[in-house]
Amino acid sequence: MQLTYFGHSCFQVKTYGKKLLFDPFISPNELAKHIDINSIEADYIFISHGHFDHIADAVTLAQATGAKVVCSWEIYEWMGKQKVTNLHPMNTGGHWNFDAFTVRCTAAQHSSGLPDGSYGGNPMGFIITSPEGSFYYSGDTALTLDMQLIPKWAKLNFAVLPVGDNFTMGYEDAVDAAGMIDCKTIVGVHFDTFGFIKIDHPKAKQAFENKGCRLILPEIGQPISV
Repeated sequence: MQLTYFGHSCFQVKTYGKKLLFDPFISPNELAKHIDINSIEADYIFISHGHFDHIADAVTLAQATGAKVVCSWEIYEWMGKQKVTNLHPMNTGGHWNFDAFTVRCTAAQHSSGLPDGSYGGNPMGFIITSPEGSFYYSGDTALTLDMQLIPKWAKLNFAVLPVGDNFTMGYEDAVDAAGMIDCKTIVGVHFDTFGFIKIDHPKAKQAFENKGCRLILPEIGQPISV
């Protein structure tokens, strides 16, 4: 599988011929100002929760690409009001077969409010499984014992976890999360975008190495194989 990071918690995974885009927040992100959102392709857009820094470009990209948006019921209703029509609502604990891959929605310990102040539903994570393998995106979350359920549902090739602290778990807790989900390759997101979440990259990577894991802190716009 190929992953391209677009900054903050936005990334695209190509798996089994499909392009999956997660939590589109690109145009307002100063660190991603070199990314042309008009060049981004997507067959599916996944939204973990309603906060602005995860949904800012969702309407624009959904309309431009025609991608199917997978999200909570409350975000589904909100996106419909923005004239987005290709939508699939889900909720925590739900599972769905999209033919090329399956999705399971997992619990995330966070909050969720939409840009207009309305309720954004339960924050979620996603386990994606295709014939090429499985990966887990936790969404914004604290370290939670619910993560111990992940290996029951999938043998992960990699996981995407927040590491920036303050609003989510930091890299120290993300190391423990890697153990709970039984995954040795972690792609870190939700770091450095704002002053509140700047991290020491070498120190974060060393914390994972000390536990026999690898932390990838990807460069914005650069594809990597995972």
